[in-house]
Amino acid sequence: MSNYDSDKRKLLSVLCHGSVFLNSLIIGAGVPLAILIVSDDPVVKTSAKESLNFHFNMWLYWAIFGALAWILIGLPFLALVAIANLILPIVAILSSLTKPDESYRYPFIFRIL
Repeated sequence: MSNYDSDKRKLLSVLCHGSVFLNSLIIGAGVPLAILIVSDDPVVKTSAKESLNFHFNMWLYWAIFGALAWILIGLPFLALVAIANLILPIVAILSSLTKPDESYRYPFIFRIL
């Protein structure tokens, strides 16, 4: 058992993963970045890094497939990215609430941080 507050850990991890639903690019990525800087909990820090990596990957995928959509190749991929952008953070939030001592790892992303 860890010495960190489980409720605080859950809240901060959920904020990291839920920030993807904020519309502004700066605020959406700013929330997990601020939590990464401020928190001393290793699980919360890992959640913040995963969330930031997910943000970066989604921005990259939107840009690539958005550009390809101009020549109609990227349209099906844009739909997949939109679905992943909706479903994966919800799964991460539920995982953070049910398993607060583990950080959720997003599948199919490149880890930069």
